[in-house]
Amino acid sequence: MSNMFSVMEQRLKAIYPSIVFPEGNDPRIIDAAFRLAEEKVLKPILIGDQAFIRTTLEQKALDLDLVEILSPADYEGFDEMVDLFVKRRKGKVNEPEAREILLDVNYFGTMLVYMDKASGLVSGAAHSTADTVRPALQIIKTKEGIKRTSGAFLMVKEDERYIFADCAINIEPSATDLAEIAATSAETARVFGIPPRVAMLSFSTKGSAKSDETQKVIDAVTILNELGTDFPIDGELQFDAAFVPEVAAKKAPDSPLEGRANVFVFPGLEAGNIGYKMVQRLGGFEAIGPVLQGLNKPVNDLSRGCNSEDVYKLSLITAMQALQG
Repeated sequence: MSNMFSVMEQRLKAIYPSIVFPEGNDPRIIDAAFRLAEEKVLKPILIGDQAFIRTTLEQKALDLDLVEILSPADYEGFDEMVDLFVKRRKGKVNEPEAREILLDVNYFGTMLVYMDKASGLVSGAAHSTADTVRPALQIIKTKEGIKRTSGAFLMVKEDERYIFADCAINIEPSATDLAEIAATSAETARVFGIPPRVAMLSFSTKGSAKSDETQKVIDAVTILNELGTDFPIDGELQFDAAFVPEVAAKKAPDSPLEGRANVFVFPGLEAGNIGYKMVQRLGGFEAIGPVLQGLNKPVNDLSRGCNSEDVYKLSLITAMQALQG
């Protein structure tokens, strides 16, 4: 494990937050929760079949006081949760509907975060991104001034660390959306100790091609510059002009990034999703995420192809997001 995650572990041990896992029956989740609990990094809250989870953890010789195991059907505070959910949905659901909805483990887990019973949530090992994101948008909602959530990946290879966004949520972001994604991605970078240097990517560098697509990226940079940022940002840039100093010197000699970007904002989901997977598979980088950005409290989505190590690391990231507020 990289030094970055070791530092996270030490910080979290001093705070000991709780993270809820709606897919508590999944063996990968149980393995990661066991490790988190045994090492006392954070307190896992596992939602699922209580007898099955308890028996599995007992077989691993875990002190069950280090975890919390819940089931929506047996939760003592369910009536209070129903009332709060109805109020939060502002007339869009009635009480009987709320009771049915909150039997869904992702809605139930998200309400635990909303009610401050947990610091954050990690799901997606057995559910789609939509299953994880929908309750978060309805209950946790986005921060003031943020209209959309977005999905970033932390790309790690030895001591190299980069943020790629949006690679998970927004198919065709507008210029305003791209500006939001850039700002929240800079915040995400800081969670991982990365001083953000943000590149707004395109197939064009500084007017080498002109189209609606390139203008959208230029407009996003203009929006951010008008708002003011506390990090260097530039665009439109091709990847090599954003990442290779020698190329930047030729293609974008006046760029404040000087070919040393570490946060890369893609112009659309198609490019972002393809880009991070290519770097992961061809470049040998570990892709951790997607980390959901712009929410009031951290809710993060696993890949359904994840392993227990992925769960463990995303749990650390989620807990760190909670510390950042």
